[in-house]
Amino acid sequence: MTHDIDRRRFLERTLALPALVALAVDANAARAPRQSATPLSVVCVGGHPDDPESGCGGTLSMYAARGHRVTIVYLTRGERGIAGKSLDEAAAIRTAEAETACRLIGAKPVFAGQIDGDTELTRSRVDDMIKILDAAAPDVVFTHWPMDTHQDHQVASFLTMRAYVARKRRFPIYFFEVDLGDQTMGFHPSDYVDISSVREKKKAALFAHKSQDGEGIYRSHHEVMENFRGREAHVPAAEAFVALASPQHETMLPGV
Repeated sequence: MTHDIDRRRFLERTLALPALVALAVDANAARAPRQSATPLSVVCVGGHPDDPESGCGGTLSMYAARGHRVTIVYLTRGERGIAGKSLDEAAAIRTAEAETACRLIGAKPVFAGQIDGDTELTRSRVDDMIKILDAAAPDVVFTHWPMDTHQDHQVASFLTMRAYVARKRRFPIYFFEVDLGDQTMGFHPSDYVDISSVREKKKAALFAHKSQDGEGIYRSHHEVMENFRGREAHVPAAEAFVALASPQHETMLPGV
């Protein structure tokens, strides 16, 4: 159908997931992986340790495996995420878990210094995020979908978008989903990544978050999501994204 062809071409022009398999909802099959001759800087901004791993750990693993530089920015250290522990005790435990997860993915962890449950969207916090992203010089950024029941997820998303605006849209943003149906709301994917080949690596990274019952969270929520998105994309398992792609990056894809 002409509509299908036009949509595929549109995605090829605007897609900002270089070096990965990306699918349109109405595509009949996965396109071949795109290879980038130049290493890319890939950044993911999440609210807490385990959010980036849950939402796009497979995609980040694929980037790292292809030799790209991956940075995971944790807005907080998950200070309020362990019952019976002080903020400092929980932060130490969850920081160590995040560092283990990043080693498994092949990513560099960065902690933005905000406090779990007390995150702020202020001018100074925007400036802090701009500095973090400037240091990473990203070619593509992933962050939370802003329509989320968790305030920290919302703040992570909006801080990233404010940095995007302040830097004149120098990088495209892709929003990921977490715990769909309970946290992420109103999410209608524009792009998919086939994570079948790295699913075990994603699971290992998520399972590293033992204090959060990473294995239980995966079995109850994210395994189901991956299977569902895989059915939509006609692959065994997929992660889904909503694109906020900058028109300045239309020629960024290899070979274009």
